[in-house]
Amino acid sequence: MSVEPRINDRIRVPEVRLVGPAGEQVGIVRIEDALRLAVEADLDLVEVAPMAKPPVCKLMDFGKFKYEAAQKERESRRNQTHTIIKEMKLRPKIDQHDYETKKGHVERFLKAGDKVKITIMFRGREQSRPELGLRLLGRLAEDVTELGFVEATPKQDGRNMIMVLAPHRRKADGAKPTSEGLAEESPTEDIAIDA
Repeated sequence: MSVEPRINDRIRVPEVRLVGPAGEQVGIVRIEDALRLAVEADLDLVEVAPMAKPPVCKLMDFGKFKYEAAQKERESRRNQTHTIIKEMKLRPKIDQHDYETKKGHVERFLKAGDKVKITIMFRGREQSRPELGLRLLGRLAEDVTELGFVEATPKQDGRNMIMVLAPHRRKADGAKPTSEGLAEESPTEDIAIDA
């Protein structure tokens, strides 16, 4: 959220370095002359570099300038990736089938490009055995190592133990063409051998 530049009468300096509407350098002129040129060209005098000595002003349509700046900001916001953190809760004494189900969910989240926060919930006397949680988190990290990596190592947080997994960067997109290229070359070699 930048501060809006000063325009026309709000520019309070004796002289400015003027830039024309097409970007050409007009030179250093008195503010009255710059405002007169802006009125004659039916444009606004906009201060683009207030900290320069003298300040740099440009002749432009300020409404159009604001509209284009808003469009650029909207476009950059659209191109941003939103990081979503999914959470998966486990118990230290989880059954094998339940573990496989939870692991499947974690794999699905990582394939979708989301981070996963794994929480081991300790109850009662289980709190005296944090190594069970560490062992379970290590096993889960090992099982999904081809899809993601440990971003935040396991740490105790009250009754819970937390670890964060993040997906690998999308290097698979770059690797696909090379594997397809190898697949295309191998049949031609087989044909050459058969002939």
